[in-house]
Amino acid sequence: MTVVVGGGVIGLLSTYLLASAGQEVVLLEAGEAGREASWAGGGIVSPLYPWRYSPAVTALAHWSQDYYPQLGQTLLRQTGIDPEVYATGLYWLDLQDEDEALAWAERQGRALYPVPLEQVRAAVPALGDGFSRAVFMPGVANVRNPRLLAALREALQRMPNVRVVEHSPVGALIQEGRRVVGVRTAEGEWRGEQVVMAAGAWSAALLAPLGLELPVKPMKGQMILYKCAEDFLPSMVLAKRRYAIPRRDGHILVGSTLEDVGFDKAPTEDALESLKATAVELLPALANSEVVKHWAGLRPGSPDGVPYIGAVSGFDGLWLNCGHFRNGLVLAPASCQLLADLMLGRKPSIDPAPYAPGQRLGH
Repeated sequence: MTVVVGGGVIGLLSTYLLASAGQEVVLLEAGEAGREASWAGGGIVSPLYPWRYSPAVTALAHWSQDYYPQLGQTLLRQTGIDPEVYATGLYWLDLQDEDEALAWAERQGRALYPVPLEQVRAAVPALGDGFSRAVFMPGVANVRNPRLLAALREALQRMPNVRVVEHSPVGALIQEGRRVVGVRTAEGEWRGEQVVMAAGAWSAALLAPLGLELPVKPMKGQMILYKCAEDFLPSMVLAKRRYAIPRRDGHILVGSTLEDVGFDKAPTEDALESLKATAVELLPALANSEVVKHWAGLRPGSPDGVPYIGAVSGFDGLWLNCGHFRNGLVLAPASCQLLADLMLGRKPSIDPAPYAPGQRLGH
């Protein structure tokens, strides 16, 4: 049996892929599955500024972007819940490093090109006046992450070889010699041949008693939500590290902050006002709209945003899939496929070397 610790998108999808290959899996979640960072994010299926990341992040992002439409279709077919993978394209406005972005796109063979502002205004009539330049990447999708998480959870509920145990915080990993053989919870022990750590911002604290220093810490992000007409915002728009994301039914997400405040995830009035100002700068008509919802989540911040995926040397049976920082939803399909490939002894779909915990963990 495999024990997966953490029920965010990484834990849910890792469980789904391992179980689909015939593994017996128990997934343990401290709260409700899919209600932390994965639920709180915006769901853009691209890093905000993909050219600013290392090739390690780019490799996972491109694989995942290509895979998301079929994942959405498969989950809809299996569960009746539509994750709404919605290809709208993305406009970056007044990019400071536009030349670097265009050079990156040419090297990577990705469509990204400047567009005249009149063309942007024709495509996005609600856009504010305060912008002078734009670049566009067609085909970029967003996924309705709460529905993706609900679909994954429902898919797992239907699998006879999976058990999802919620409200069951893991207190400690169980070691026998140098082997990790399970986890301890308030209700008792869960033992397995493998333990997968996919607990996001909480992973470091669970690994620390083993003498492992995982440089992953919580980074708070706050978002707000509006409800508009279905055709109000046809494409995603991004300026000054803030973005507006349309859902198919007219909901508009505006985000997000980036705050280093530990495990405090209370929404704040300051952030609300800042996000509303961003919303009105991007889309002035939102000045007359009520904020439907305001929330916060804790991203698993990591150096350079490169996740830790693979076996932990010196600790047989322990595997990591954590530290995705701002890109958990973006990178989840590739990250979880890579983990499953490694755990099942298959040829990896992506070169595993950049993500191997190995020398990247402190002892």
